[in-house]
Amino acid sequence: MKLLFIGDIVGKSGRKAVRELLPLLADTYSPDIVIANGENAANGFGITVKIAQELFDFGIGVLTSGNHIWDKKDVLEFIQKESRLIRPANYPVSAPGRGATVVLTGGGHKIAVLNLSGRIFMDPLDCPFMAAERELEALKRETNLIVVDFHGEATSEKIAAGWELDGKVTAVLGTHTHVQTADERILPGGTAYISDVGMTGSFDSVIGMEKDISIERFKTQMPIRYRVAKDDLGLNGVLVDADEATGKATNIKRVQIRI
Repeated sequence: MKLLFIGDIVGKSGRKAVRELLPLLADTYSPDIVIANGENAANGFGITVKIAQELFDFGIGVLTSGNHIWDKKDVLEFIQKESRLIRPANYPVSAPGRGATVVLTGGGHKIAVLNLSGRIFMDPLDCPFMAAERELEALKRETNLIVVDFHGEATSEKIAAGWELDGKVTAVLGTHTHVQTADERILPGGTAYISDVGMTGSFDSVIGMEKDISIERFKTQMPIRYRVAKDDLGLNGVLVDADEATGKATNIKRVQIRI
């Protein structure tokens, strides 16, 4: 079984990159399922019903998210009924939506996707490690193929999650920083790991936003409105091969492709 995970999609630029590059990747690698982090897909902050449907139509099977999931209010009702869009499982149980989902791959195998948020330099949510333990108990009854999107700022927290979940899940894939790391590997227990998958959008930017605005904000500390950058579009992701029976990963490969 082969899965493609696409790093944080940033605004219209990121959606254009997915639209143009995903067919090429599908032809080249024939993934059984495509998963993407979509929490920045709506003008860089949040996701809307229309944009989520657009991304599903492009061929994405599951959309994960993170701290920007609530930025567009029309998602509140949608996430309650759309099982392919998930939010971090360590939000309070009273939050809309779900933290994990189980879907069928193109090859007919069940695969679970679990979303977690880090807490270092992030919102003070429930413990992601305890949330993972709780969620995995139920997911393991459905399938051994389990992919975790750990949406976090601190590399140390993501690495700790990788070690904690090694041998329990197929992959622990970091998101949120928008910068692809070069530490992809298969951990001893058979879990594929990378600290950050990276970003999909404009690379002539500061993590997807126009350079001049980002620099000015740093220099002045003024709340100047960000704008999504438009040039040098590309896609970051990872390809993970896994054994369908055991759920163990056998290979992880970084993807970096430009329009």
